[in-house]
This record gives sequence, structure tokens and C-alpha cells, in this order.
Amino acid sequence: MTSTIRFLGQNEAIKIDEDLFNRFGFKVEQLMELAGLATAQAVYDWKPEAKKVLLLCGPGNNGGDGFVCARHLQMFGYSPTIVYPKESRNELMKGLVAQCEGMEIPIERQLSQELASFDIVVDALFGFSFKPPIREPFGEIIRKVQASERPIFSIDIPSEVPHFTPKAVISLTAPKLCMQYFKGSHYLGGRFVPRKMIDERELRIPVYTGSNQFVKLQ
Repeated sequence: MTSTIRFLGQNEAIKIDEDLFNRFGFKVEQLMELAGLATAQAVYDWKPEAKKVLLLCGPGNNGGDGFVCARHLQMFGYSPTIVYPKESRNELMKGLVAQCEGMEIPIERQLSQELASFDIVVDALFGFSFKPPIREPFGEIIRKVQASERPIFSIDIPSEVPHFTPKAVISLTAPKLCMQYFKGSHYLGGRFVPRKMIDERELRIPVYTGSNQFVKLQ
């Protein structure tokens, strides 16, 4: 299925986000909730037998998707733990933290548990708009997780290409160019993109089925 989909460069992906907000009236928190729910559903499809999930959350919107995902994963019966190395001053992020705290989801500033104790790792550190270099403590976290060989599920794109290698990825809205040759389990989340935008930009997004917020590309 991925052979028929158009992959987006960074500038076009940013423009699409701007259009969703400015032209079609979406709010950041609205899309974040939908993206996080789609991610949680895709994780369940990928590893329904997993129980302990480590979520690595950055201070930006990708990290916000991770917080939302953690909340839904707990509702789905998983036991999530969040590592949040750099706290955001953004009020939206503060609210997401409070929601997870209210659900008694552990939130840590550093990797304090053995990675081997987790079944899977959700990578929500950096999104498609991130510009290198990766600074500490994020670099150390990425190196430790990669060395642990825990199965990684990345939100939108891997946080470091090519050294951070996920087993599964959920692309959001539409896949990005760096995912064109990805060989793992590839999901798409974004059951909110207006048909007008899909047609204008020739996104060639596959049909979502049932009530799923994701579609599996490969």
C-alpha cells in the first residue's frame, strides 16, 4: 500500500499543519488528542500482548502526542511509564502532565528503571519539524534505548535517523520522506484530514475502516 502514497517533505508537512489550523479551524489540542488516540490504537494492534510500556516524551507537540497516548494506553489495559526529560512551559503540555498525574501514570525526568523491564518503548521525543543537533539528555536516552534492543514504536518519525531504529511507526496526517524505505510495521493516523485538502494536495491517503483512527500501510 505504501507504494501508492505520496511522502511529504518537511516544508510541505509544516504547510499542511498551518492549513489545518488557519484555514480549516482545527486546534492544536484537538489534533493532539486524535493523534495520541490513533497511536494508542496502533500500539494495541501492533503489540496487544505487551503490558509495560515506556513512553519517551519531548517538550514539543510530539511529546504531547505521547502523553495523550499514555493516557489511552492505560485505558486499554497497559501499564505506561513516561520519561519526560525537559519540562515544557507550554500550558497545553502542563495540562497533559496533570491529566496523566491524575491517572497515576508515573512521570520521571530520567531513565531510572531497567529498560529490560519494559515490553516496548514509544518514541515521542521529536517530530518532523525538529532541527538537529540532538542535545543532552536526549542523546543519552536515545543511545540507551537503542542499545537495549527493546522494540521501539515511533510517533510520526524516528527521533534520530538513521541511528534510532524503530520496529513500528505511525505516520501522522501523511507519511514523511524519511519513511519512504521503512521496512517495519507502518501505520497512518490522521482521520481528520479534510477531503478538500486530500484532493488539493493529492495525498492519496488510504481509506480508514470501521471506527479505527489508524490504517496499516504495511
